[in-house]
Amino acid sequence: MRRAIWALAIFGSASMGVLPAASRDYPFCIKGCDYGAGLGDCSFSSYQQCQATASGRLAYCGANPYFSANAELPSNRGHQSRRRF
Repeated sequence: MRRAIWALAIFGSASMGVLPAASRDYPFCIKGCDYGAGLGDCSFSSYQQCQATASGRLAYCGANPYFSANAELPSNRGHQSRRRF
């Protein structure tokens, strides 16, 4: 039981550092009262996607200042082929 708690604590602390960095990889952020001060939620690959999420809320979309156009966007593929070539 003690090992499970330690493993969960280590996994939780490791994944906390991953989420904010991953959100910087997208070009658009939603900002507003639901998202607190600062950068907001930068998980949108298109402006239209951000606007659709902001619709009906006290929110607006803007460019992500930390987005690098030279970096690749993460792929949406959920799995990779198992075939070997």
